[in-house]
Amino acid sequence: MQFEVKLVGKIGSMALISQKDNLIDYTRVARLSRELTPGTIWVSSGATEIGRLDYRNRTGKELPDCEESKADYAAQGQSILMETYRRYIDPAFNVRQVLVEHQHFNDPEKCEHLKNLLLRCKDQNAIPIINYNDCVSSEENRRLEIASLSAKGKVYECVDNDETAARIATLVHAKTLLILTSADGIYADPADPSTLIEEIAGRDDEALLAEIERCKSYCAGASRKLAGGARAKLEYVKEAALQGTEVIIANAKYSIAEVLGGNAPCTRIHKI
Repeated sequence: MQFEVKLVGKIGSMALISQKDNLIDYTRVARLSRELTPGTIWVSSGATEIGRLDYRNRTGKELPDCEESKADYAAQGQSILMETYRRYIDPAFNVRQVLVEHQHFNDPEKCEHLKNLLLRCKDQNAIPIINYNDCVSSEENRRLEIASLSAKGKVYECVDNDETAARIATLVHAKTLLILTSADGIYADPADPSTLIEEIAGRDDEALLAEIERCKSYCAGASRKLAGGARAKLEYVKEAALQGTEVIIANAKYSIAEVLGGNAPCTRIHKI
């Protein structure tokens, strides 16, 4: 098949935060940002957690643990996240923030509009930075909308940016989908780093799906509250892998070049 985009990449919240300092890991963001070029679509989590840490550092306290606070944190963290990417991405490139919600993947016209927006970026020397629009997303309202859409067929929620990245990779027919996390990939035993599964592959759709399902059975847990974890990642990437996109799950401590070049441990999911 013909690929319209070379790379869709995604980095998770916990991979962006220095757990030691409770701050953005600026060294990591700077290193990754300098590798981003037009033709790459970048999905970045982190706004809510960054906003929470920034609020706490400025006020000495946190907001109540509720849905409204998540929106408030996301609004505060989004500007910091984008400012950080803009600071470190090559100044010769344009940087564009794209905030999405589930409706953009479940409505054909909105989906096509989003696809065209993203594909124009390469020709306009721009790098899109995508995140879910938590600032204006009410969980209760979203659940009702998702339930209504589910009655008509398959629906995409995309609150988890792993799913967002997978949907975008499918939408733009990406050659590679790179998901950067705080782990080296998928493990047969999550408690044993030596059990890293380096390849999940099949000669046809049926074989590939069977291998993905087999590896899902090994997965448990997530890096943060409300995250889907490794099992969810494998479910989300199915459609992208079936269309011919190579999916790579790797540790954000390695450079994009190291991972794509086969010089870092990772899990690769693809058709043989």
